[in-house]
Amino acid sequence: MKVLVPVKRVVDYNVKVRVKSDGIGVDIANVKMSMNPFDEIAVEEAIRLREKGLVTEVIAVSCGVTQCQETLRTAMAIGADRAILVETTDELQPLAVAKLLKALFDKEQPGLVILGKQAIDDDCNQTGQMLAALCDLPQATFASKVELSADAVSVTREVDGGAETLKLTLPAIITTDLRLNEPRYVTLPNIMKAKKKVMEVLKPSDLGVDVRAHLKTLKVSEPPKRSAGIKVPDVATLVSKLKNDAKVI
Repeated sequence: MKVLVPVKRVVDYNVKVRVKSDGIGVDIANVKMSMNPFDEIAVEEAIRLREKGLVTEVIAVSCGVTQCQETLRTAMAIGADRAILVETTDELQPLAVAKLLKALFDKEQPGLVILGKQAIDDDCNQTGQMLAALCDLPQATFASKVELSADAVSVTREVDGGAETLKLTLPAIITTDLRLNEPRYVTLPNIMKAKKKVMEVLKPSDLGVDVRAHLKTLKVSEPPKRSAGIKVPDVATLVSKLKNDAKVI
């Protein structure tokens, strides 16, 4: 069974994001980029399934600029067998990515697609669900546990009231949550091995997909700065402050 694992190149989660002076986007010049943390969890889960003998091949996929090759090499250093880059300089929105992944799904015919529930840059949480709709496949989002068998997969997912377990027939789409696993540390020998693994580079036109943007970002701004807190001597003063100054009660 093949597993397709989409990964996204994003600003590293340790970096403080800064808004461009013109307010139309985020400044990524000379900023450290890395694999989206949720996608890293997805790669780790696919590798663990292969190590259990339930999966034969793990294919990492990324869509975007040429530098996404670095992200794919990281995925292969974690353990992915090969990689596919859909290279484009266009701004890719969730629907466009889902269409590209749908074309790759038809091309590769995997038994399972595992991807992060959302990217930490746009926080859309849409690609996995859109892909499931386009492919007309069962889906389980926010997975915290995955148990794979020959023809089905059991997924425990986190919901507001606790957790629920779903059983999906294969092929299926799964999006990962933080508590699914802890990705392994990438060693130097595996980084060197990743350089020799196959990476296929395609264009959206090769897949017959139109990636034109249908949404326009009007403004990007930093959240308002929070004022410093104060200490109050008693409950009566606290209630007065909340009522008269903060006006929240």
